[in-house]
Amino acid sequence: MTEKLWPDVSLHVVSGKGGTGKTTVAAAMALALARDGRRTLLVEVEGRQGIAQLFDTPPLPYEERKVAVAPGGGEVWALAIDTQEALLDYLESFYNLKRAGSALRRMGAVDFATTIAPGLRDVLLTGKAVEVVRRADKGAHDAYDAVVLDAPPTGRIAKFLNVNSEISGLAKVGPIRNHADLVMGVIASPKTAVHLVTLLEEMPVQETIDGVAELRAANLPVGGVIVNMTRPPVLTEDQMASAIGGDLPADAIRRSLKRCGLGAHEDEIVPALIREAEDHAQRVALEDREMVRIRDLALPTFVLPLLPGGIDLGGLYELAEILTEGGVR
Repeated sequence: MTEKLWPDVSLHVVSGKGGTGKTTVAAAMALALARDGRRTLLVEVEGRQGIAQLFDTPPLPYEERKVAVAPGGGEVWALAIDTQEALLDYLESFYNLKRAGSALRRMGAVDFATTIAPGLRDVLLTGKAVEVVRRADKGAHDAYDAVVLDAPPTGRIAKFLNVNSEISGLAKVGPIRNHADLVMGVIASPKTAVHLVTLLEEMPVQETIDGVAELRAANLPVGGVIVNMTRPPVLTEDQMASAIGGDLPADAIRRSLKRCGLGAHEDEIVPALIREAEDHAQRVALEDREMVRIRDLALPTFVLPLLPGGIDLGGLYELAEILTEGGVR
């Protein structure tokens, strides 16, 4: 087992291009961080209830709920942050106005505020996660050892996290400005690590590379890269070279088919097998090239397999074990 990565990090932000499985990775990371009696909170902000689906639980309310037990007796809790409720929490904390919540809802003030000032929405969402992180500093009884935030996709992750720039046109001073500064005090600090999930395909890898550059330009802390849903090659290097070069031995394939009792269909099967082998070899070559680009980022990199049976709770524990072996704990 490798040395623990990011020992001082309390907030793990997980992002990735749509379709890369970032929510699955975030859930597996929460399980890995909860090992051996620790408590983690898994937070989602996009309203998709993806966490509830993964853990096979009812839709999450705007309250912390235990969803899994980790190896060694740890616990994973989950929270779906609702923008309206987060705004009402904010109003209560800074203006003692939560009792006005029902009136604000009827007036549509919540939707109005977050529509005319989209940066405010991001401050509210990230602010709730930061509030949970800060509980540990205050010694609160409901503190967590780590918080994992299932964040928006890579294309807007730097903008989502860089709430100072988002709020600059809305408030120069006052409680909103102070709240944004408090949020950035955690997000831009060693307490936070932003991890990006990718597939070994050109577009997700390029978006990951661009995301890393944007995060670094904004002075936001980059953590690691998780290469998800990988598949092992089924051909040897010599066989793949032959497949790409069109040199696979058709006669040998025909003889193998006859030994398997499929000789009667060899005219249809052999060309199909050769095309399939060529496609597979080209895909492996592409993945190898994309992995080189990922390695060039010089970041901690994890490789997670494609699970044949799909993702269920057992699959999450399997992925969590891989992350643990790589230093996430």
